[in-house]
Amino acid sequence: MSVSKIIVMGVSGCGKSLIGTRLAERLQVPFFDADDFHSPANVAKMASGVPLTDADRSGWLDDLAGLVRGEQGGLVLACSALKRAYRDRLRSGNPSLQFVYLKGDMETIWSRHSSREDHYFNGRSMLESQFRTLEEPEPGEGAIVVDVCEPPDRIVERCLSALGTPDRKRKN
Repeated sequence: MSVSKIIVMGVSGCGKSLIGTRLAERLQVPFFDADDFHSPANVAKMASGVPLTDADRSGWLDDLAGLVRGEQGGLVLACSALKRAYRDRLRSGNPSLQFVYLKGDMETIWSRHSSREDHYFNGRSMLESQFRTLEEPEPGEGAIVVDVCEPPDRIVERCLSALGTPDRKRKN
């Protein structure tokens, strides 16, 4: 059986952590949130409403690619992976890495985002910046695209089906 290495991607507030956690549970692999790997300087920058640059993300992306390479038993990682160059960097040394893109429009995601508490990501302008930066996966990238308006359990089921990955933890 192949090892599942999956990145759940999309803009902030699209449900990456929720879907990623549930997917990891079903696949019985570890879950990681890329937000936990940002430097204190990056967190402070985002908390003050300043979008990160490619230079800010460089070391972070390298750390995440190393994490993916190092997890021999598979993993699910929640990571924005907004640009193709970021996804290519994460895929470096991880050719079987699979992306799940949680797709939604600005208003839907903003309505969810604005109800979040205790998160350093600050404000509508930051989310708008992410939408401007976002390069949706192209067909050649083989990403699984799922509408964020679907219920979380349905999104997870669609992901498992599209991945062709056996569900190691069946629901009772």
